[in-house]
Amino acid sequence: MAILIGVIIGLVLGLTGAGGSIFAVPLLILFLGLSINDAIGIALGAVAASAFIGTLSNWRTKSILWVPAMALGGGGVLIAPLGKEIGSQISPVLLLVGYSTLACIVAFLMWNQAQDSPEESSTAPSNGKVSADNQDLLCGIKPTGNLNLNSKCFISLVAFGLLIGLLSGLFGVGGGFLIVPALLFITRMPMRNAIATSLLIIGFIGTSGFTSFVIANPSLDWALLSQICLGGLLGMLAGRLVVKYIAGIQLQRTFSVALIAMVAVTLTSGLS
Repeated sequence: MAILIGVIIGLVLGLTGAGGSIFAVPLLILFLGLSINDAIGIALGAVAASAFIGTLSNWRTKSILWVPAMALGGGGVLIAPLGKEIGSQISPVLLLVGYSTLACIVAFLMWNQAQDSPEESSTAPSNGKVSADNQDLLCGIKPTGNLNLNSKCFISLVAFGLLIGLLSGLFGVGGGFLIVPALLFITRMPMRNAIATSLLIIGFIGTSGFTSFVIANPSLDWALLSQICLGGLLGMLAGRLVVKYIAGIQLQRTFSVALIAMVAVTLTSGLS
């Protein structure tokens, strides 16, 4: 079962560059009987490993935009341990309710994006063209594909990173469901680059939160984590193979419904 959960995490990350971690926590609670704090810690480690695996292929295809990855990821890395520490001080019931609320918001946003902006829901690689209308953007992308970095752009990236890192540490989510829209909003980079850059940032932030978890919980079940990471590798590879054949709109709507169903079962089980 641990390997299957890892496959789901890797598959979702491979298909969308986001969403794998938001599924991980309820799956770990429902099927492996972990407490929410342990599930959050394991999820952070598994998602970080899966994201770095996906980053290797993106590196070879030169799909990663490094400046936004470093700026946004750096902010997340700094604050993720604080989020994890805050989460460890909150009661499990309150943490579960908070996580469930966040997951429902994510599901709603995914459904809305698929309905209102189908072009941004596509998981297929784009042609790499950059919009010429950069006047209203916080960060402009040059026709060459490079980032036109300025102080406003840098501060915006770091600020988003801080918010995402806090949520990541607090709830065990990689933050990809926020990273991809943030990158698209700030820079309007091609979807292919947003997904690739998101995976690298998820790896950074997840590693930071997971490290703080290990320091506080030295008795971590490494065998369980290894099984989930193995599944994540298989899922990531599978996602990369099938991504071009799947319509993004249907995929996001399916994820939204599945996420709401899992949250409902997890919340009912945890509060009963």
